[in-house]
Amino acid sequence: MTAIDERTTAETPAITQPGVYDIPEAVYHADPVPGRSLSSSGARRLLECPALFDYERRHKRGPKKAFDIGSAAHHLVLGTGPELVVIDAPDMRTKAAKEQRDAAYARDAIPLLPAEFEQVQAMAEALKGHPMAAKVFAPERGPAERSLFWRDAETGVWCRARLDHMPTADYTARWFIVSDYKTTRSAHPEQISKAVYDYGYHIQAAMYLEGVRALGIHADPRMVFVFQEKAAPYVTTVIELDHVALKIGHSQLRKALALYRQCSESGRWPGYSEQVETISLPVYAERKHEEDM
Repeated sequence: MTAIDERTTAETPAITQPGVYDIPEAVYHADPVPGRSLSSSGARRLLECPALFDYERRHKRGPKKAFDIGSAAHHLVLGTGPELVVIDAPDMRTKAAKEQRDAAYARDAIPLLPAEFEQVQAMAEALKGHPMAAKVFAPERGPAERSLFWRDAETGVWCRARLDHMPTADYTARWFIVSDYKTTRSAHPEQISKAVYDYGYHIQAAMYLEGVRALGIHADPRMVFVFQEKAAPYVTTVIELDHVALKIGHSQLRKALALYRQCSESGRWPGYSEQVETISLPVYAERKHEEDM
């Protein structure tokens, strides 16, 4: 049983029922669940440091230029997302360009220079040429950017996930594949493996699949990631995590949910450590010291 909400940001009420919601990205990131919910990115940050997680969810992060190309490519590939604003200037150094840039950021739009806009357009076109990536994000498979909200049965924690693409297939469909788009420096499979671990994408996959199952959308969903390089010729690689990666992701997700409940109930969000830590010098420093003796 799912609920659908297609109203605008101002009209969207607090979300109190599990379901699939078509809501603006800004509403999703603002967390419309009373009492708050845990997202995939939040789970990963929480495992790293509860204090940083708690601070960052209470303070809106300022725009980061480094994310603009990826976010803009995301918009063109999926056909939805924040508005793209092309600043007609060679760079952002002039007062006029800076004012237009800041105005775009103020309304959650993405400012781009003309060359950057051409770049993301080329990325979107290149992705269409990849046989698997083109199928994954095909509009006829289903709408993009759907938000899932559910309550974890074991911990009672409210969870949320915003899927780049989720098919409209029936619960009994043979295949049910959700997908996520990532821009990257290297789409080589070995580099992707490192990126998955470094950024916790295996936790993200575990959480997205858990959401699909928890909402009764499909009993055996699968997930693929589409990685695309940001430099020409914009090489694209589609990957699916193996059983071991998903098992580790699921285990870390359970750890994050338990930690979230513990911190929420206690009101304490600790830093990296609350004990006196004994610290050694890096191995290379000890090795250099031995060489110098």
